[in-house]
Amino acid sequence: MNVSSISLTAMRVAVRRLQRITIAANSRIHRRIPAVYQSTFAGSAAIEGSPTPTSSLLTTARPTIAYSDAPLQRYDTLISNGTLRPDTHQRRIIQLLQSFYNNVLSYTPPPVPSAAPAPSLLSRIFARTASPEPDAPLYPAPKGLYLYGDVGTGKTMLMDLFYDSLPSTITRKRRVHFHAFMIDVHKRVHAAKVEMSAHEGGDPILPVARDLASEAYVLCFDEFQVTDIADAMILRRLFENLLKYGVVMVITSNRHPDELYKNGIQRSSFIPAIDLLKSHFQVTDLDSGTDYRRIPRALSHVYYSPLTPENRAEIDKLFNSLTTPSSSSSLSPLADPVVANRPLTTFGRTIHVPLSTSRVARFTFAELCARPLSAADYLEITRVFGTIFVTDVPKLDIGRKDVARRFITFVDACYESKTKLFVSSEIPIFQIFSNEGESAKGQLSDHMRSVMDDLGLPPEIVGASAMFTGEEEIFAFARACSRLVQMGSKEWAETAGRS
Repeated sequence: MNVSSISLTAMRVAVRRLQRITIAANSRIHRRIPAVYQSTFAGSAAIEGSPTPTSSLLTTARPTIAYSDAPLQRYDTLISNGTLRPDTHQRRIIQLLQSFYNNVLSYTPPPVPSAAPAPSLLSRIFARTASPEPDAPLYPAPKGLYLYGDVGTGKTMLMDLFYDSLPSTITRKRRVHFHAFMIDVHKRVHAAKVEMSAHEGGDPILPVARDLASEAYVLCFDEFQVTDIADAMILRRLFENLLKYGVVMVITSNRHPDELYKNGIQRSSFIPAIDLLKSHFQVTDLDSGTDYRRIPRALSHVYYSPLTPENRAEIDKLFNSLTTPSSSSSLSPLADPVVANRPLTTFGRTIHVPLSTSRVARFTFAELCARPLSAADYLEITRVFGTIFVTDVPKLDIGRKDVARRFITFVDACYESKTKLFVSSEIPIFQIFSNEGESAKGQLSDHMRSVMDDLGLPPEIVGASAMFTGEEEIFAFARACSRLVQMGSKEWAETAGRS
């Protein structure tokens, strides 16, 4: 045996001995956990099937604390001032939300381990590289909430009520539209793959989950849906690891977990994610028979049609009034001027806003939807500008399906961001997707008729469209029409667009 072989053997023995010493030390630490800590762990609200934590170093035991009825108080205030109508079923959901809220405030999340350094050549040869992935939840967290129901059941309102009630002491929290969240996740996964390629590969989901958990241990997802195979393949591993890192989640969706990705490619690979949602979340149906979007509202004058000189003048007058400081304003006329072609950077590329101040933007329909803009672009536009003008919207037909899809995506982004929207259009904005004359009635499928009825949208109000055929397309079209109706209401006009 030569010298190099002897050295190699000796180093391997030393590494194994060090590993045995570390395991023994951890075992002694566990045996020294005070009994009161162990009983506290056992009595905490745990994730089903998760074992008791094995180290007192992970967190400090906290007694159960009774907190004020913040979500209930906010709900009662909204009812007393006439913003919401009393609803027995909805109140039961608020009480469930209140219980969950108390559990979250009583919960101490575990520290998220820092990223492991890139393994050296020596460590890859002699040692078992430690993974940042825990084998089980580091600390029993409250079960998440999965709230599902049809459009108009108040899902977004309930989520906002919970999120806005969280005290300022909880700084690691995030409320995000699920579409925007997945754009962020794909960007992070790509970056992780690039970094790992220099270190002989690895699972890119682990560092993404760890980073997300370190940024927020309370995550609120609105409009959860799975329509893409890439999302489906990521979500199971992502959610598994977020839960292991102690993240608490609230999810709203139009669908029960069993209905997610129902006809998707390789759906069998997504079934474990569905099982995880049903076992680690309290799944609650919000449907009560009341569609809050069907309650009559006084429409505010924010939509103008047809494209007459008079209506164009009204739009110009509104834009000027919102972008010119009044004489009583503390702003000087030059403090926030209208800028042409203001640049916005998103995902490393620049888009230009034709006319805007720092808070108000104006586009023609062609500038907004005839260009190849993505959902990420629209989300960035609505994030920056609380009020948006869209002028010269034409009637759309099947030959402009790509443009129609972009406008639907833009409407969804406006709705999620609570953007105040002003529109001038060739025909009433609710009818820009509709077919002409009586032909629409013959082309209205049973599925489209059912979806529009569920959303409270009679064909004579918004028309019917042969442009959309797939189940998801039809739903997106009808939902966009429903949201345009809501964004034209007095309540929306009075409350949207605020920073």
